[in-house]
Amino acid sequence: MTLAKYELIDAEKARHSIVKMCAWLSVSRSGYYEWRERPASATAQRRTMLAALVVEVFAGSHETYGYRRVHAALARRGERCSPELVRALMREQGLVPAQVRAFRPATTVQGDYRGIPDLVGRDFTAARPGVKLVGDITYIRTWEGFLYLATVIDCHSKAVLGWAMADHYRTELIKDAIRMATGTGLLQPNAVFHADRGSNYTSDEFGRFLTGLGIRRSVGRTGVCWDNAMAESFFSALKNEWLHRFVFTTRAKARRQVIRYIEGFYNHRRLHSALGYRPPLEVLNESLSAQTAA
Repeated sequence: MTLAKYELIDAEKARHSIVKMCAWLSVSRSGYYEWRERPASATAQRRTMLAALVVEVFAGSHETYGYRRVHAALARRGERCSPELVRALMREQGLVPAQVRAFRPATTVQGDYRGIPDLVGRDFTAARPGVKLVGDITYIRTWEGFLYLATVIDCHSKAVLGWAMADHYRTELIKDAIRMATGTGLLQPNAVFHADRGSNYTSDEFGRFLTGLGIRRSVGRTGVCWDNAMAESFFSALKNEWLHRFVFTTRAKARRQVIRYIEGFYNHRRLHSALGYRPPLEVLNESLSAQTAA
């Protein structure tokens, strides 16, 4: 614990007085300076090694991780250090992650919700996989025109269980995403699928489709992004962490990068803060193993 306090003081010494920080953290100045002056084998070499690991983790995240996720990734490797030291090492090496910005897709229209209830109430958690799902549509610009992406995300594991892409956002697009999710075999009887009040999600055709699959339909309020925040948060991450790096000449190229992000990074490797900094499929598999054991 004292070591972590010394690391914090060292990381913040350019911003605050060492004397004041020692007092705030209830450690002695002599102890701090003794820690600073230890032989390179005890301090400097450790810092150099951690700096290299920080660069490795940051690069492995496609330069998307902030210091909290980098710290979590190091902890998963068994490397013990403070978050403040990780932040200092990233600052020293100029490692600035991609910043997720607020995002609202333009595919949502003022649809008639037809009395469909909100069964989620902004609670995007679930006790087990396959009982509560959220979805939405976004678009990706290419020189050929828009590529539309529909997703189905599991509220328990945050894994993208279903996705579909096309050059249109007709109802068939969101049905294809649902079909992929149901194909996993994870959806439970009377599962809830929540979306916004876009005309496709509130259409009679989509309602009949979900009923045929034994899925209950839920929608949020028109124009209230928080009512489907989990689905929109995924699109923000997809675009700001990955797609905004590229200019797509064709829809096929955009499609490949979407798949690369979802299946190559997000589901399998991206540490999710709501999951205690674990990847979605790790949480999903852990839950499925526990259910099997029970």
